[in-house]
Amino acid sequence: MLNTVVLIYISVETVIHSWNAVCPLVAKLKRFYEFSLRLENALRSLLEALTSPPYAPMQHLEREQALAKQFAEILHFTLSFDELKMTNPAIQNDFSYYRRTISRNRLNNQQLEAENEVNNEMANRMSLFYAEATPMLKTLSNATTKFVSENKTLPIEDTTDCLSTMACVCRVMLETPEYRCRFTNTDTMLFCMRVMVGVIILYDHVHPVGAFAKTSKIDMKGCIKVLKEQPSNSVEGLLNALRYTTRHLNDDSTSKQIRALLQ
Repeated sequence: MLNTVVLIYISVETVIHSWNAVCPLVAKLKRFYEFSLRLENALRSLLEALTSPPYAPMQHLEREQALAKQFAEILHFTLSFDELKMTNPAIQNDFSYYRRTISRNRLNNQQLEAENEVNNEMANRMSLFYAEATPMLKTLSNATTKFVSENKTLPIEDTTDCLSTMACVCRVMLETPEYRCRFTNTDTMLFCMRVMVGVIILYDHVHPVGAFAKTSKIDMKGCIKVLKEQPSNSVEGLLNALRYTTRHLNDDSTSKQIRALLQ
């Protein structure tokens, strides 16, 4: 009897300890999810500002450099967040534990204080968000696609040209020794690479034939080559993003050379 009581006590203590540990993590996951919604709105506003007539994409990027910098900052954060998420599978395990506990308590007509912060509806939305391999990038891809579909009077080329121009600028900065030597540290170079990969993925999601086709305005061979020249530990996440979050890599129109570069 005493052994049974001790085991029950230990079990209850373990559950309480686990619950107290997971609740702050879930609250943090909620803040990141809500931040993704803010990023979605911010991105659409930036795209509107950087693609509106009468200026061409390059003119916009030259005239509104502060906005272009904000766009780049969003992409840098997005790729950074998703890289961390992909290397932390415990995120989904912890959130699954949280949802199971809430469901179990609801069946027992109990409500925990933490449920007031993340109710069932919010938990469902968060679950779909974190189920994505790259949730922030998925949010931005959807936002870009939605922006194009909702602005039918705006030629799609205005959006894709803006993205391809940014990709070209990043590639040239990375592959040209004269520009590359101005990077003060590896963080600056990584920033440039993340922005380049981010706009490539957005381009691939909204352009009818994608970034990998021969008619693409993005030099994909050059972009991939620049990435592969860097230490593998610093670019593997970016290469994986190109492998697994683009839409057209496996299309018949994608050359065997490009596919081989990403293998």
